[in-house]
Amino acid sequence: MLKISNHYVSKVAASLLLIEIMMLVAAFHAGAAILLLHDGVGAPPLHNLMASALTFALAIVFSMSTFGMYHLDAMQGFRPRLFLQLLPAFAMAVGLLALVFYVAPSLYVGRSVLLLVLAISLAGVVLVRAMFVSGSQSKMLTSRLIFLGHGAVAKECGDLAANTGSYQKYQVAGYVATPHEACCVNTGAVLDMDLGDSLVDIARRYKAREIVVTVQERRGGALPIKDLLECKLHGVRVIDATTFFERESGQIRVDSLQPSWLVFGGGFDQSPVRIVMKRVFDLVVSAVILALALPVMLLTAAAIRLEDGGPVFYQQERVGKDGRRFFILKFRSMGIDAEKAGSPQWAMVSDPRVTRIGNIIRKCRIDELPQLLNVFKGEMSFVGPRPERPYFVDQLNAQLRFYQLRHSIKPGITGWAQVRYGYGASVSDAIQKLQYDLYYVKNNSLFLDVLVMIDTLKVVLFGGGR
Repeated sequence: MLKISNHYVSKVAASLLLIEIMMLVAAFHAGAAILLLHDGVGAPPLHNLMASALTFALAIVFSMSTFGMYHLDAMQGFRPRLFLQLLPAFAMAVGLLALVFYVAPSLYVGRSVLLLVLAISLAGVVLVRAMFVSGSQSKMLTSRLIFLGHGAVAKECGDLAANTGSYQKYQVAGYVATPHEACCVNTGAVLDMDLGDSLVDIARRYKAREIVVTVQERRGGALPIKDLLECKLHGVRVIDATTFFERESGQIRVDSLQPSWLVFGGGFDQSPVRIVMKRVFDLVVSAVILALALPVMLLTAAAIRLEDGGPVFYQQERVGKDGRRFFILKFRSMGIDAEKAGSPQWAMVSDPRVTRIGNIIRKCRIDELPQLLNVFKGEMSFVGPRPERPYFVDQLNAQLRFYQLRHSIKPGITGWAQVRYGYGASVSDAIQKLQYDLYYVKNNSLFLDVLVMIDTLKVVLFGGGR
């Protein structure tokens, strides 16, 4: 895994992205050269051609990202979804390019050039991905792990390593038994240690590149600090279970989390520079989306009013940054008497309280658009943990450790938990979403915000997530 702005990114996906950008730029230059020379027309200035090529490449990879083509799943491979996603992604890219060329006509190089470049690029993407399929079985993509510990956390880590869909494969060499811990793994997977063996000896014997420390009880000599340091000095990577979960699942697991890890670990950037950058990002993105979505919002308001004659907007008290309360603004998607029972209720999939128009705007996420006004007022960010109602916040604060950390930053219209997990309708769902939210709070950056934006577009277009 690569770490970019504290966010873990698959090396395979990052390599594929860079190779395809270079291939698309080269395809653009090749197509332009073929047609311009064939027609006897002089080539445009090099800087204009490079700008057009980069615009073309970025439009293609953005569209492919929106269709999930860089979320690589080793269980599915590249082929099954390639042709189902590739042509629609290129069609979306053509629409984006038309908009860009309208705004910046100096980047336009002609219809015939674009058609040839698109044909070359389609063939190039298929060729590049075929090469990645053939290379996906390479042993270079396989890393051998040893887990220090053989309890419940070790078993969960081992299951995650065995079932990861990433093209970075793991082979679990085994588990090293530690004192004061009940065995929860297959006893055959517990490594035999000869008298006098150190962890370095074990790592060398089983050719392990990484040791994951899953020991929960670390007092009384249960954690061999000296041996672990020796492993690091001999080139064996050592991480703890919390970091392993964070890296492989995009979550911070609250059941195995040590408070000291939050204090001494990286992340949690709330510097003035980050705050200013995030505010600028919020305002620019919200303004662009509001301008594009205004006709849809006007039609939605009219449809809600015509359906039952009730109010168009719905305001509800939510908890924001530092526990401050504010009123969130949404298009009303439920009946006028949705909570006639008197107590707040969890939102559900196929909620019977939702109106016909409400069902449509919920599926398309149009009901969330009025929250752009909350962003302009500074009560919310565009990306962040979803704000909850005070009634549920009080319950979850009492039941879940670290839940209050969600309120250390502004809540968002969309967020890491929303694109990685579905509707939450229970405390167990709240735990899962909290673990994604903690990951975002710890690692939030402009880079992660852009990734969440792309994933949000994918959710809106194709479903899934929140």
